[in-house]
Amino acid sequence: MASAPAIGFEYRPSTGMARLLAGMAVLAAVAVLCCGLDGWLKALLVPAIALAAWRAVRAHAGLPVTAAGWAGDGRWTLRLRPGGDVPATLVSHRAWGNVIWLRLHCGPVGRPVLLLAPDNSDADIRRRLRMRLAAGQAAAAPH
Repeated sequence: MASAPAIGFEYRPSTGMARLLAGMAVLAAVAVLCCGLDGWLKALLVPAIALAAWRAVRAHAGLPVTAAGWAGDGRWTLRLRPGGDVPATLVSHRAWGNVIWLRLHCGPVGRPVLLLAPDNSDADIRRRLRMRLAAGQAAAAPH
């Protein structure tokens, strides 16, 4: 059987994810403001929601990964912002519609989660990744 071709792609954080997180924070704050809690508790919860959303967006946008590659033999490589490639391991993945989440393990970065969505990646790259990930799952499944 021929080995799978390598897949490489540039990575930048999804702006759609930041918008989604901000929208969810607004809805959560409105829910708190409309509920029957005491005013002082609302005054504590709304800033806590805003802080949590800000930290989530910042963590998502501050990922030092600028590119990723998946070799034909299954090895992953991440290119980090300071410059330099480091090996990584695919821990888990999830494909949902046009979106793919890749959870990797990489020594210097820990466990970065790469979100590939229509606003930050090419449709062909996502299609190739989905097909190869599905083929890997089928090969790993017990028969």
